[in-house]
Amino acid sequence: MTLDILDEQRHHLAQLLEAIQRCAWFLHQSEAKIDWAIDPEWLTKHKKDVDLFETLAAINERFAKLQDSLASAMRHSALLAGESSDSFLKVLAFFEKQGVIDSTSDWQRCRAVRNMAAHEYATNYAEIAEHFNLLNELTESLFQASRRLIAWSTDQLGIAPASQDFSPEFERIFV
Repeated sequence: MTLDILDEQRHHLAQLLEAIQRCAWFLHQSEAKIDWAIDPEWLTKHKKDVDLFETLAAINERFAKLQDSLASAMRHSALLAGESSDSFLKVLAFFEKQGVIDSTSDWQRCRAVRNMAAHEYATNYAEIAEHFNLLNELTESLFQASRRLIAWSTDQLGIAPASQDFSPEFERIFV
């Protein structure tokens, strides 16, 4: 018995959409543990707080995972919609026109900030605070893109998240 390749691709997108909901919810939960904005002096005083720095590490990772999941789902959605997906810039331009992302430059800004965290090993607590405050500021654009991509995929492709396991929690992010 062979599975229809289109059914497999549609199922894969549905799984990616569910992963987006999951990633967004976990990021939201981690961010809720912090009293934003982080003050550099306060962070310096708490530089040995393991729980705090585990939460910050989780925010870094969950921000990156959400953006990666969104990128994969956008590329896959574009492919299923018959749009060019040979270049991610084309995918971004398409989804900017569709209103899923606010702008290609905002997406690239999120990418640059998240990449800085992966390659910086700063001990300057003012820089660390600035980084996390910026991540917190940019998170909202990823949440909104997540919501709009799921709605777009449902409306345009007839594909929703594979399960509703994280749908209620995901929707509470926006309340």
